[in-house]
Amino acid sequence: MTAAARPIRVLIADDHPVVRRGMTALLASLDGVEVVAEAATGEEALREAQLNRPDVVVMDIQMPSMDGVEATRRLTTLLPDVAVLVVTMFDSDETVVSAMRAGARGYLLKGAQQEEILTTIRSVASGQFVMAPCVATRLLGHFDPAPRPADPFPQLTTREREILDRVARGHGNSRIAADLALAAKTVANHLSVIFTKLGVSGRTEAVILARSQGLGGGTSGAGR
Repeated sequence: MTAAARPIRVLIADDHPVVRRGMTALLASLDGVEVVAEAATGEEALREAQLNRPDVVVMDIQMPSMDGVEATRRLTTLLPDVAVLVVTMFDSDETVVSAMRAGARGYLLKGAQQEEILTTIRSVASGQFVMAPCVATRLLGHFDPAPRPADPFPQLTTREREILDRVARGHGNSRIAADLALAAKTVANHLSVIFTKLGVSGRTEAVILARSQGLGGGTSGAGR
């Protein structure tokens, strides 16, 4: 968010009215956040997102007619600039991986503290990848092959490895460009090549793969 006066516009998608109202009330009480719409199904989430163009969609996983994973997949295709933050009670590896591969930028468990939710919304709105620490630790262990090769990504150049490492830290393109004295477009071009070489569909899968091989380190970055 470049203008300090502009709030982060949020759409809340959850099939439970009580949870939806509670999340709306919580976010409406926070400075810098505006709830612009609610949805009770995945289909409603898609429609409301196209009508209201939020910055972030807070998405539940289990919803009728179209679940949160499929809604996320379609939403990130239709509106790639909209960040999806999954907030759910389900923390199984399969659920997390499905949501991330669908294009979600963040994954939190219901019951997260107010400050954690606000921080995560701000992070995913700025392009970062964020996951609840308890989920990330177990998931990365699940993906971690042993032993690791000395050079897990021999197909990458030194520059591409530097960029991938920063992506794995959660850094956005603007920060990577500043850190490496590159143009933002150059970083974007490098990322396209990296994704092709790694055989991944996008940034989320690249982060999971890179972290499983020791790049990046933490569970989130410091932003752009």
